[in-house]
Amino acid sequence: MRLYIKYLAILFKSQMEYRLSFWLLSLGQFLVSFTSFAAAFFLFERFGNIKGWSFYEVALCFAVIHIAFSITECFARGFDTFSTLVSKGEFDRILVRPRNTVIQVIGSRFEFSRAGKLLQGLGVLVFSLINLSIEWDIFKVITLILMIVSGIFIFTGIFILAATLCFWTIQGIEVANIFTDGGREMSQYPLNIYKKWITRFFTFIIPFGCVNYLPLMYIMDKVERSNILYMLSPLYGILFIIPCLIIWNIGVKHYRSTGS
Repeated sequence: MRLYIKYLAILFKSQMEYRLSFWLLSLGQFLVSFTSFAAAFFLFERFGNIKGWSFYEVALCFAVIHIAFSITECFARGFDTFSTLVSKGEFDRILVRPRNTVIQVIGSRFEFSRAGKLLQGLGVLVFSLINLSIEWDIFKVITLILMIVSGIFIFTGIFILAATLCFWTIQGIEVANIFTDGGREMSQYPLNIYKKWITRFFTFIIPFGCVNYLPLMYIMDKVERSNILYMLSPLYGILFIIPCLIIWNIGVKHYRSTGS
């Protein structure tokens, strides 16, 4: 962890050398995610509600997924550029260091400009909570926190899987974008608005449903309060990273240097 913090401090200082560029990139990230939110607003302005979900409930869903994704993009971006490390043989240096390879790859790149997207997600979160009549208790607060943490773990897991593919094909990152960007766009809305097979895929295979749909039903009292599985469903999303790390270690063992 100490090594990770050192990486964090060094890269933050390097990015702040060009402050105007940093703030412009942050503004761009804010505006990009804002257009998605505006599209959802106009959609509900036209139809009122979708499958029993109001605009403010979907706004909460939107906020959670974007907060999780922006934090992941900021702190786990090293895996998104992992193909460069492999193609240039720089991963060899990582292997000979007496440190965990995951920490080193994560620490190879941070995108602090994603603060713009994070700020927008936090703004939507506050906006939705103000307009929703939720009877809060300690369990619902814990559930909301777990939703965000679960999303971070799922997106990080997908980044790790994409990086693992680069041990065999340099284009693995592009394949993963289907699940990172596509999963983010789909999980902005409650999953029950889609076909059943899509809902099942994003619940049991890539568990985005455990980030928003299932725990959101618990927070909004759309299920019996005694059904604790809805509250604990984000834990399944957190556990998603375990098989991702196992697959990563398999890939590392099969890695062959570009010079071999």
